[in-house]
Amino acid sequence: MAISLLDTFRVLTSFNPPRRSLRDAPWEEYVDWAIAQGLAPLASYNLQFRLAGGDAPEWVRDQLQSIQQGSLNDNVMKLVNFKRSVDALEGRKILLIGGTAFADSLYPHVAFRPVLEIQMLLRRMDVDPFTGFLAQHDFLPVQDDPASGAVKVLSDGRTPVYLYADVLGSQRRTEAQGIFDRAQPMRMYGPSMFRPDLEDAVLLVCLEHARQGYQVPWLSFLDLRELVTGATSMGSLYSRPLAVPALLERAKAWRLERALYTSLSIVGRLFPETAEPLKPALPPLRRATRELLDRLVVQPASEPGKMSHVRGTERLRRLLTGQ
Repeated sequence: MAISLLDTFRVLTSFNPPRRSLRDAPWEEYVDWAIAQGLAPLASYNLQFRLAGGDAPEWVRDQLQSIQQGSLNDNVMKLVNFKRSVDALEGRKILLIGGTAFADSLYPHVAFRPVLEIQMLLRRMDVDPFTGFLAQHDFLPVQDDPASGAVKVLSDGRTPVYLYADVLGSQRRTEAQGIFDRAQPMRMYGPSMFRPDLEDAVLLVCLEHARQGYQVPWLSFLDLRELVTGATSMGSLYSRPLAVPALLERAKAWRLERALYTSLSIVGRLFPETAEPLKPALPPLRRATRELLDRLVVQPASEPGKMSHVRGTERLRRLLTGQ
């Protein structure tokens, strides 16, 4: 029996994939889609080293392998150059979020998690001084799509750097300060670089999902899977069980209960083995709200290519972020 695109995705995003033949997988559809979703490097590794080729066509293995090697080279170039730029900065507290925070803490190999841009969370008062500091290392302001939510975007011509501030809005500055208070050092990038604690990292990913109307690469759902299941393949800051009461309390304070419900529900549908363990972390929303989110977002976002009809919907964004 032919394997579906969704099942192919599940097998090739597992850190412990079941041995099976993927001869009848929809490769013509999968390869371009997986590359666009940031999933190709991990898929390539699984096919080569965990599934002994998986009976995939040679052209599939060759194309995915070239992406894996490119991802490794690109990540190393970006992250080493960034480290050189910020390593000497002292006396600040700047949070690395997104792929830069996750590549070494959630994934067994840095090549598995493409880092397309560097995302950073700062206090508003640190944005301009840090922009000036990075300018000394050839990171200069560039024009960006306002939908990104960044207060500034810088680039050295190779690596975009997104600077975020006041991510919870001007009315929740106390809650935002808590993110900085709980942040943990990321010493490999110098004394001023930190990353969010686990529960904050989960909620920041959910916030990004909501602000993008769930038009995000599926790699982001893989990030969230590893965060909420304790990054069991690693021994990192994020390799521990979720503190569910703290997560739910912060989601309520941040007005992100709907986004948390939606993102966790998508993870549960994409990776069925996580659905039952995640139930305690689902916020207690009204039944009508749950049914609306399931119908408008969870179901279409859990099927490859089915979210285009809600792209940019302002009403949906406000519903999910509590505005």
